[in-house]
Amino acid sequence: MPPCPICESSQTVKNGRIHNGKQRFKCHNCRRQFVEQPTKKVIAQATRELIDRLLLERISLAGIARAAQVSEQWLQTYVNQKYAMMPQSVQVTQKKKGRLTIQCDELWSFVADKRHKQWVWLALDSNTREIVGVYIGARDEAAARQLWNSLPAVYRQCAVAYTDFWAAYGAVLPKKRHQAVGKETGKTSYIERFNNTLRQRVSRADRKTLSFSKSLDNHIGAIWYFIHHDNASLLV
Repeated sequence: MPPCPICESSQTVKNGRIHNGKQRFKCHNCRRQFVEQPTKKVIAQATRELIDRLLLERISLAGIARAAQVSEQWLQTYVNQKYAMMPQSVQVTQKKKGRLTIQCDELWSFVADKRHKQWVWLALDSNTREIVGVYIGARDEAAARQLWNSLPAVYRQCAVAYTDFWAAYGAVLPKKRHQAVGKETGKTSYIERFNNTLRQRVSRADRKTLSFSKSLDNHIGAIWYFIHHDNASLLV
């Protein structure tokens, strides 16, 4: 067996293979995992663009690594950097003051395990179908206020908001422009449909998944990444 490149111990054993089939070794002394004669692989731009598209589908990072033929370690670093740079404010078409209508709802998700709930609060423009407000956090009055504050100013000034009967909405939204309605009215159907799409396309938001987030920052980044993509697709 080859010696460890870190501690030079000869107490090494075979430890599976890396994504390209090359033999991997493990040092019993320092626990380092390594391959013989490693080469730095430059990831082509076409592969990066493929990964960007796959991140918008309900595929685990391990699945993306297999499909794109990159290492999971490289992919995790790439994803961490991408999500860290993701803008966390809505980017929507400019609206004039006038009659605007939004639908609001909150979506349950979790990070690491189901004890650490993260609610995704969303507001959707009923006319353009754009997501115009986002907040990810608890499910309380403070979170509802964060959703309200995330709306562009024209919506806070003019929009009529349709929501379910969750009390936090009534405590935050202007009473004259807030209407709590049941699902049977159809007045929150667009946002409910978007929630379903989000669960189908972003595996981290699914109720039962092995692709859940271990990092809150990446959980938030993945959701924002999909929202920005969805809003941009409405302009095509």
